[in-house]
Amino acid sequence: MKVLVTGANGFIGSYVVRELLKQHHTVSATSLDILTGKRFDWFDLVEKQEADLSHIPDDVYVFFGKPDHLIHLAWGGLPNYKELFHIEKNLFESYFFIKRMIEGGLRHFSVIGTCLEYGMKEGCLIEGMPTVPVTSYGLAKDTLRKFIEQLQKKFDFEFKWIRLFYLYGEGQGPNSIFSQLEYALANKQSQFNMSGGQQLRDYLPVEIAAQYIAKIAQQRHTNGIINCCSGTPVSIKTLVEDYLQKNQKSIHLNLGYYPYPDYEPMAFWGDDTKLKIALGETV
Repeated sequence: MKVLVTGANGFIGSYVVRELLKQHHTVSATSLDILTGKRFDWFDLVEKQEADLSHIPDDVYVFFGKPDHLIHLAWGGLPNYKELFHIEKNLFESYFFIKRMIEGGLRHFSVIGTCLEYGMKEGCLIEGMPTVPVTSYGLAKDTLRKFIEQLQKKFDFEFKWIRLFYLYGEGQGPNSIFSQLEYALANKQSQFNMSGGQQLRDYLPVEIAAQYIAKIAQQRHTNGIINCCSGTPVSIKTLVEDYLQKNQKSIHLNLGYYPYPDYEPMAFWGDDTKLKIALGETV
């Protein structure tokens, strides 16, 4: 299967490309600056195409070599979840890109969504729940999914909407909690400033998430919204403490230094029942 991956040089995209190659797929990788992918071990093993989604050709499906499947990860400006460019720019760039791919002949694709589509709901989040996003990012992603659902009334295609929760791993952005923790440890800081740490979240190592994304994309029996999650809540404080113990590191945790985010509930995690079905696991 030939798979086109947008945002291939990003944190998640780079792992997804590597996983697809492990599964013996032909991969076409695209990014704003494709040469930044030279740092990855897969760079010489993929077809490469530099592209700006704000300036795509009308025959974009042909331009990208008529892939069998698209995994659409490209989305700029994260983690600035409240900024309006998610609605004013990213949403429409992604919509018209996907629409033209479908018009060209694409019939199977996967798009990355976000748990922030659910809004301020507490507890275990199930795919069928109504979405009430409170951030520009969550609203833009949720609206993109609804736009795609409208396209299904005119075009014949199948798609998976893969809702990510929280990921961590090597190559993550500097604003992530683990990147900040690693910086504090490397610079021998006396303490690590963080929130109270009592919020419950759903975390996956990015390597595992990439495996899930690749497997979800290639299977054909489960479509629509699929939570990509662990299904298990963990407190941020416990997550940090486990990381320190695993890496035999020590630093004073200055709990309560930062306020809790106002765009997330205190406790939420994903239901992984549909994910297990997509992965072919026993539920």
